[in-house]
Amino acid sequence: MPRVVLVEDDPSVRDGVEMGLRRRGHEILATATGEAGLEALATFRPDLLLLDLMLPEMDGVEVCRRVRATSQLPIIMLTARGDDVDIVVGLEAGADDYVVKPARTEVIEARIRAVLRSVEAPAGARHTVEHHGDLDVDRAGHTVLKAGEPVALAPSELKLLLFLSAEPGRVFSRQQLLEEVWDHSYHSDVRLVDACVRRLRVKVEDRSDSPRYIQTQRGFGYRFGPL
Repeated sequence: MPRVVLVEDDPSVRDGVEMGLRRRGHEILATATGEAGLEALATFRPDLLLLDLMLPEMDGVEVCRRVRATSQLPIIMLTARGDDVDIVVGLEAGADDYVVKPARTEVIEARIRAVLRSVEAPAGARHTVEHHGDLDVDRAGHTVLKAGEPVALAPSELKLLLFLSAEPGRVFSRQQLLEEVWDHSYHSDVRLVDACVRRLRVKVEDRSDSPRYIQTQRGFGYRFGPL
């Protein structure tokens, strides 16, 4: 079962999430502050970080930025209702998904499994490298090179790129991408898609404001180039 670091300052929420995930067989290390959470990442070596957005002193956005500076560890944010602006900031900082509190354990576990599927190489897939301009995509190896250099992609960024590049030129709506990339068939928060596209463009485009690969179909969604 996945190993999870949980960072949540509310004791009732922290204890409830920890207990619920432990009952489902997860190994959990729970902390109450951002600083303690960062220390836990180094010692516990988790498969995923479950991170409260609103933390005292070092908030979840700053924790997310620090993790993303050195790691592509999957990150799911825990947010309170009404934190719309902060949710967008957290997604821009590199979070792969988010869950609104209060949330049932089965919902949190479903999001954990969905995010972790993004980093699993397909069983039996052959290492055939696809060449798209100066991007080389190895689907089986889950690696991407730009001009011969490795590109470090967060799980959601990698899965989005793999999905779009599988059918160059085809336009996908934001809702289709939510369902296929994030397994979000039950709601339509397109902020996940738009934030991920912005982050991905910074990493794979020569100019993120004039994208060659991840192109916008105005009023509908996105498609993969290159032009």
